[in-house]
Amino acid sequence: MFRYATKTGLATLAMAASMLAPACAASQDAEAARNEMRQLPWQHGPVTGAVGSVAQLKVPAEAALLAESSGGRFLELTGNPPSPGNTILVNGNWFAVFKFRDEGYVKDDEKIDADGLLKALQDSDGPANEERRKLGLDELHTDGWAVRPHYDARTKFLEWGVRLHSGSDPHPVINYTMRLLSRRGHEAVILVTEPDTLDKDVNELRGLLTTGFAFNPGERYDEFKPGDHVAEYGLGALVLGGAAAAAIKGGWWKGIVALLAAGWKLIAAAVVAGFAAIGKLFRRRAGDQ
Repeated sequence: MFRYATKTGLATLAMAASMLAPACAASQDAEAARNEMRQLPWQHGPVTGAVGSVAQLKVPAEAALLAESSGGRFLELTGNPPSPGNTILVNGNWFAVFKFRDEGYVKDDEKIDADGLLKALQDSDGPANEERRKLGLDELHTDGWAVRPHYDARTKFLEWGVRLHSGSDPHPVINYTMRLLSRRGHEAVILVTEPDTLDKDVNELRGLLTTGFAFNPGERYDEFKPGDHVAEYGLGALVLGGAAAAAIKGGWWKGIVALLAAGWKLIAAAVVAGFAAIGKLFRRRAGDQ
């Protein structure tokens, strides 16, 4: 699971590139970063594109999809350590990151303890930020739920939103997370947006996924068969990182801090100013054609 952070306010993509993590900024200037971002092999909508090897997504007009073979470079250009296996969707003023977790069929009959989950996330901030400092990344702090965890049994979507702030900027940012359950695991989806447009952007993403995302035949949740691998965790642990949380033996919360610090909190984004301008970049490109 990833955490990302963006500042509010629109800016040029050149400004965004100028705010990239030091390792990236040292190797290229803002214009070079912008040009490389544009030259990545985006699939511009309307088109249906592959999301990894297990699903398809209908990409609307003025949106663009980047296959997982290039997703790591996108993450690097936006201030993240490169990470394989991520498909990227950019749509207007937000972007989303998709990654399939082949961790088994998650039973969806568990009641979610939102207060307990929030405490675990906040308790893990200290060790997670210690590791982030080692990577030269800014600290991130968990302020609370922007949207409490909730599950839709019809769509098999688990959703929640975390309100964060970085160590260098107290302004709130939002990571909105979705887990789309499948027969063999789940598709992890992270929406990166601004607090002021959260509701609108969440509705756009949810609508796009409800009508345009589909697991390939044989991968859907309702195609589970006896003998398939079943995950050793339920919905609550999925909020905390899935298999990492499930690895805790003897006391549910014991050790959760160390596991979270060693897991998804290590690969959170550095602050990138005005990332929404990437959507404008795509619209300019479409107009030039």
